[in-house]
Amino acid sequence: MTAPNHRWRQFKNALMQVVAFACAILVVTPLVLVFYHLVKLGFSSINPAFFTQLPRPVGEAGGGMANAIVGTFILLAQAALYGVPIGVLGGVFLSEYGGSKLNWWIRFAADVLNGVPSITWGIVVYALMVVPMHSSSALAGGVVLGLMMIPLVMRTTEEVLQLVPHGYREAALALGIAQWRAIVQIVVRTALKGIVTGVLLALARVAGETAPLLFTAFGNLGWAHKLTEPIAAMPLQIFIYAISPYDDWHRQAWAGALVLLALVLAVNISVRFLTRDRFQKQA
Repeated sequence: MTAPNHRWRQFKNALMQVVAFACAILVVTPLVLVFYHLVKLGFSSINPAFFTQLPRPVGEAGGGMANAIVGTFILLAQAALYGVPIGVLGGVFLSEYGGSKLNWWIRFAADVLNGVPSITWGIVVYALMVVPMHSSSALAGGVVLGLMMIPLVMRTTEEVLQLVPHGYREAALALGIAQWRAIVQIVVRTALKGIVTGVLLALARVAGETAPLLFTAFGNLGWAHKLTEPIAAMPLQIFIYAISPYDDWHRQAWAGALVLLALVLAVNISVRFLTRDRFQKQA
């Protein structure tokens, strides 16, 4: 009986490995196909002018997306400045402080906000900032992206902090360390890699948003010299180029989509490697 049972277990193990591998291939294949399609249609339009020049007038070939690339970084920097501190502190509060009823309502609100369409965020910020200021602006664009990041960063931070063993907290408190210091120096540092991953996930989500920026940042074919002026962004520029009737703009739209995907991928890979090296040195 032992040998047949052993062979049956080996067969089930091999079968589950094949099924898991097939599922992984099914998940990765669409991403590979999308990336291949972007490379095929957009790589030919990527050149030094694409990164250094402004868009040419309508009908003229050439030019680039330098203003949109810089504008995207400005908007993401603002979004991180507004969204990351509030989201991380909110996650710490949910994990380490607060009552059960209050925390339940905060979690419920965060989950609802995570499901709100991005265009709704854009309309809200349009009413709160653009209308009073009588102008679209980079500031409004950064605020709307930051607001979209907060619930996602908050929930991710809470889940990661709850994975830290409670023995760490108890040991720190038993040594006489203040609770806030134990949270900052032990709990948060232990979960730092997961928190960074959550922040990157939120940044990756808002980096490609177009609808909220149509109501806030609005777009700009030149440079934005102040945060109170409309600003270009790659998703906006790609959208404008994609719906235009000009073939050259279509090619640049594919190139912009490829660059945007590559930027998000590069940020994720770089931060993961830097975080891993840091933890290896601490170990």
